[in-house]
Amino acid sequence: MKNTLTSLTCFFLGLLVCSRVQAQIDPHFSEYYMYPSWLNPALTGAIDGDYRVSGIYRNQWNNTFSTVGASGEYVTDKNINIGASLLQQSTGDAGYTYSTAYASLAYTGVRLGATGNHRIVFGMQAGMISRRFNQSKLVSYSQIDPNTGAILSGSGDTYPNASATVFDAGAGVMYFDATPDQKVNVFGGFSASHLTQAESSFGTGSAKEKLPIRYTLHGGAKIVVSDVVSITPNFLYLKENNAEEKMLGAYVQMKANATTDLMLGANYRLKDAFVPFVGFYHERFVLGIAYDVTASDLSKAVPNTNSFEISLSFTGKKTKNYPSEHFVCPRL
Repeated sequence: MKNTLTSLTCFFLGLLVCSRVQAQIDPHFSEYYMYPSWLNPALTGAIDGDYRVSGIYRNQWNNTFSTVGASGEYVTDKNINIGASLLQQSTGDAGYTYSTAYASLAYTGVRLGATGNHRIVFGMQAGMISRRFNQSKLVSYSQIDPNTGAILSGSGDTYPNASATVFDAGAGVMYFDATPDQKVNVFGGFSASHLTQAESSFGTGSAKEKLPIRYTLHGGAKIVVSDVVSITPNFLYLKENNAEEKMLGAYVQMKANATTDLMLGANYRLKDAFVPFVGFYHERFVLGIAYDVTASDLSKAVPNTNSFEISLSFTGKKTKNYPSEHFVCPRL
């Protein structure tokens, strides 16, 4: 019963946010650097290999929200990388789902400097967004007995717009310093999602609502401390209409042996959460685990607001003969 009320409350808060103030409606990840196709389409194929497949799962607010994503990227020898990604967020008892399916493309042919190690990549992304909820799973307050708390039979409230599917597109640009054998290699990017600002009728109102553009700024630097240790400080800034997200953090990557690296780090989402992170790199597999510890007043108002996240990626073995100076953008 308590979980039902919590999910119901969060669901209607989500509808209110989407339809009234048009704040941030997109799912987000604490391990954003482990799922780069969500972050910036210019990062498509930014790998040391031929292809990469990735998956990520986020459980938020004690199963109130769960998000799963999968992506694949392929590097061609024509300065073009291609990719595809799927994502779905759902709420527990309310039956709400937010799903996306995108194809992405990145152009990697802009190389500056005497040796071409200063690289600028342009990316674009296009696909579909689907939002829907199952009215049969909703429990309205009119169905709850005020004396006993029991759920009464009956259909409860109904809503005319239980689903909406729209075309969506975005673009981004990325810079990174690929100079080999440097102590510091910087990187940074900017992307804009929902450039089409598609209109859709969804939720409690019949009026068409535009999806707000989401702007993303991200960057950092890979700092080589020794032959076995590197540090990568990074930052993320998101703005979607009147919602903002600011995150600062860093992770340390340490070589355990010839095939295995250990990654330890943490991020802080300003006025929201502290996020410790641990990861393992082993023979082209990368496993990452993060846990959001809520640091805002939200934890006082709503219980169980922490989140758990796990990611796994595999980069296919290289078959191309890259130049000896080949350097790939640091993992984000």
